[in-house]
Amino acid sequence: MNGCMEALQFWFEPASTYSYVAAMRIEEECVRAGVTLEWKPFLLGPIFAAQQGIKDSPFNVNPVRGRYMWRDLERLCAKYGLPWRKPSVFPRNTVLAARVCCAAPTGEVVRAIYRANFAEDLDIANAVVLARIVGPEPVGRALSPAVKAQLRANTDEAVRLGIFGAPNFLVGGELFFGQDRLEDALAWAQAPGLK
Repeated sequence: MNGCMEALQFWFEPASTYSYVAAMRIEEECVRAGVTLEWKPFLLGPIFAAQQGIKDSPFNVNPVRGRYMWRDLERLCAKYGLPWRKPSVFPRNTVLAARVCCAAPTGEVVRAIYRANFAEDLDIANAVVLARIVGPEPVGRALSPAVKAQLRANTDEAVRLGIFGAPNFLVGGELFFGQDRLEDALAWAQAPGLK
């Protein structure tokens, strides 16, 4: 790997539909590109409330946008060969799931949580369900004050960075929003700067 290459931070929220698509592909794409990946879970709820004055997903607040998003997700999952089942509850409370991602920030854990939510329609707000998905150890660590503080710090940092939705990719201070910007973020990591 080139010593000048920037790491890529993946800012994601376990309830985020488009983050599901990105999470299922990002690790493989980073390996292929030779880019170091950092997992950065955070919570969108506080950001939506503070920045947009809403207490629900924008996809629920605007039903037209929501209908488009669900159809778009079907197409994207078919395009990338990802399993897909529309969750019976959206968005799910993801505080515990995001804490688990902080406690065990690995692709295996993150993908298992996304798969449970968006392919298996499992309640990722439930500690018993999460323990079955990722094992009891990460769930136990997720309940610690240190991990709770880490998730709060990540969410505060997301606000500071100007994050307003998910997913985001941060490379050398440059922010890329949306799962469709993954390739752009990878290219920036390999050769920072405008071409």
